[in-house]
Amino acid sequence: MAGALETLCGQAFGAKQYHLLGVYQQRAMVVLALACVPIVVLWANTRHILLLLGQDPAIAAEAGAYARWLIPSLVPYVPLACHVRFLQTQSIVLPVMASSAVTALTHILVCWALVHGAGMGSKGAALSGAVSYSVNLAVLTLYTRLSGACDRTWTGFSMEAFKGLRQFAELAFPSAMMLCLEWWSFEFLVLLSGLLPNPKLETSVLSICINTSDLLYMVPFGLCTAISTRVSNELGAGRPQAAKMATKIVIGMAMSEGLVVVVTMILLRKVWGYMYSNEEEVVTYMARMIPVQAVSFFIDGLHNSLTGVLTGCGEQKIGARVNLAAFYLAGIPLSVVLAFVLHLNGMGLWLGIMCGSLTKLLLLTWIVVSLNWEKAAIKAKDTALGSSLPVA
Repeated sequence: MAGALETLCGQAFGAKQYHLLGVYQQRAMVVLALACVPIVVLWANTRHILLLLGQDPAIAAEAGAYARWLIPSLVPYVPLACHVRFLQTQSIVLPVMASSAVTALTHILVCWALVHGAGMGSKGAALSGAVSYSVNLAVLTLYTRLSGACDRTWTGFSMEAFKGLRQFAELAFPSAMMLCLEWWSFEFLVLLSGLLPNPKLETSVLSICINTSDLLYMVPFGLCTAISTRVSNELGAGRPQAAKMATKIVIGMAMSEGLVVVVTMILLRKVWGYMYSNEEEVVTYMARMIPVQAVSFFIDGLHNSLTGVLTGCGEQKIGARVNLAAFYLAGIPLSVVLAFVLHLNGMGLWLGIMCGSLTKLLLLTWIVVSLNWEKAAIKAKDTALGSSLPVA
């Protein structure tokens, strides 16, 4: 939901309506805090939900305990997500990167201390996120307030944050759906893998595949963030051709980066599994999965960049519809057929979701090619200037 800030803050910054960035950030924190209520209810009842879905009782119990200990992480994560978008839409990225690097390094120690030192196991791993998010938030908050870089965009807390909540939610909800509909489809694969023969092996391998995707996804996600900022800034400033040129450049970068990662993954396929497990059966299974996952990653990198373009244009509703069609009308049904009907098991699950990713890429390519950049610039300018007026 914080993705709405990438559109609103980015376009406002391009239109030189600097004071709106701080208002949008505070408004986002209010809306996101309200959205956490159903998340807490869901996480608190994860074990019961998994059991209702027919999952292995031992897996459901462990996942349920882990989810409950994730709940404290929501407290720092809501303002952290808003701070990151607030800064990145102003092209203030080096402090965010430095803060993330410090947090990542300290997270290793925090995680070890809670998992092994305190003997909390997986519960400690879940709780370590809350500690690390708090460190990251503290660093970014101090930078925003003390550095002077945000003097024009952060003018203090304002009661305007409680106005226009519905309008913000109307953009925030499709922003969440555009991202989550895709993420949830991959998580759904793990649930399906629990219904396969030898569920512990299948869920282990699919979980490693998703963790691998999360790890490698950060690079194309960075491109997605960069292009959403560039497009929103240029459209807000009334420069549609510059936004169009930036789109062409990011596609070239995504293709180059994707090819490098594909080759690297295939070369390391026989040892990749050892980063996650010392079970030979798991490592061998992963070696077979890696080539398929590498192709899937290349496709994901391309459509993530196009997703960033839609975000910069404020067309999250279109992106949400594309994800719904690509993954839930094509990807997941194909996964079920390949895994359970053709008995390809975990490989079939991933092949099906890769077909969903390819469908998304084709749809987004057609949408972006057909985009009217001049109209998008006019819409962005009108949004920024209209938001500078008092909101009832």
